[in-house]
Amino acid sequence: MKRCCEGVGLPCLFKGVGMASPRPPKYLLVFDFDETIINENSDDSIIRAAPGQELPEHIRQTFREGFYNEYMQRVLAYMGDQGVKMGDFKTVYENIPLSPGMPDLFQFLSKNHELFEIILISDANMFGIECNLRAAGFYSLFRKIFSNPSGFDKKGYFTLGPYHSHKCLDCPANMCKRKILTEYLAERAQEEVEFERVFYVGDGANDFCPSVTLTSADVAFPRKGYPMHRMTQEMEKKQPGAFQATVVPWESAAEVARYLQEVLKRKC
Repeated sequence: MKRCCEGVGLPCLFKGVGMASPRPPKYLLVFDFDETIINENSDDSIIRAAPGQELPEHIRQTFREGFYNEYMQRVLAYMGDQGVKMGDFKTVYENIPLSPGMPDLFQFLSKNHELFEIILISDANMFGIECNLRAAGFYSLFRKIFSNPSGFDKKGYFTLGPYHSHKCLDCPANMCKRKILTEYLAERAQEEVEFERVFYVGDGANDFCPSVTLTSADVAFPRKGYPMHRMTQEMEKKQPGAFQATVVPWESAAEVARYLQEVLKRKC
């Protein structure tokens, strides 16, 4: 959180002069990106910038389950060889549509920004996420974005790296969202920011992993009919009560907004 005068090049002269410090947010809201904030998988979307809007078979055949990040590095190298430039990628990312109801949810959060701390954890890439959210006008909602590092090298090729290494057997080699969320909560607790509740909005199997760590006070919002939703249902059947968070499936993110609105009403 910003201290007074931070970012304006002035010393903090008013510290301790009776100024009320801003109240920390009550709730942490965690978003996934692909097929959650946006209505597509952005890695698939960028193929629209490739020649003929498709990949050759020899590239597609290199995909291995759990190593999607490495596969995308090869895809991007091929696209660079074909002359696809930064502007081409940027145009695609900027035009990926938001999921149904997502603008409604973001507008609700903008109006209640002091109550929610919002972060994004995604196995996409930083460049694509930033392009899309800036174009949609919602980039400033997010306190922090965790995603795979990306950029453009001297040849103008779009490069991608892994986010981190981890020991989780359920997640892709380059990212475990449970590790990221757990470390983030610990870091914020050290900064004396603790949340009453955590809300997690996602769709994929890699969103199920962090949602298992949520408590009975928290809420998981899996997109209806997607892997995260199916996995919460399967866990409830096999181990009733093992998944502690309240599960609220959604088809439109406006349903998430309505649920959060009810939470705020009950607090009044």
